[in-house]
Amino acid sequence: MKKLALLFVLLFSSFASFSQDQPVVPTRSVYVELGGSGLAYSFNYDFRFDKTRIDSWGMRVGAGAFANEGGSFYSLPVMANRLYGKDGRYFELGLGMTFFGMNRNNEPYSYCQSFDSNGNCVGPLVTDESDNDFILKVDGSPSLMGTMNFGYRSIPEDGGFTWRVNMTPIFNNNGFWPLFAGVGFGYAF
Repeated sequence: MKKLALLFVLLFSSFASFSQDQPVVPTRSVYVELGGSGLAYSFNYDFRFDKTRIDSWGMRVGAGAFANEGGSFYSLPVMANRLYGKDGRYFELGLGMTFFGMNRNNEPYSYCQSFDSNGNCVGPLVTDESDNDFILKVDGSPSLMGTMNFGYRSIPEDGGFTWRVNMTPIFNNNGFWPLFAGVGFGYAF
């Protein structure tokens, strides 16, 4: 038994010293993103398929949710992405989708389209029924939103604080909105 324990300790110490000789490549990260693929905000896990290179294909998965008197919202972004660059500075391209749902508790309201010179309503009275649209018209909730990503990502070569800024065009069967953006901060390891 003592020989087996000694063998285990020697084997473990040799693996530990071997792993310290290898440079650590930060191919994984966790971060919070405001806007972007999570639509409102999301907590995300990003990883590279090739664990030896940062500038390679990868994937991100995330989740975001909130609730208040005005309603509730949740999102689950999933995106395949590719990083291009070196020395901690990377251009990111991505394509994915976000499953989301929302419920707004707003009451419908009415407003007048035109007034006379005394400020009295003379035009038609329009009732605005609050709906569950998010920038683009949405056919009910829950729903899917397609997302693209064109951005910059800073990842230290030995890991640590990472940040990103990106343009995230969104689309669905009702349209395309190219001017959606996001910013994220997190930790690469």
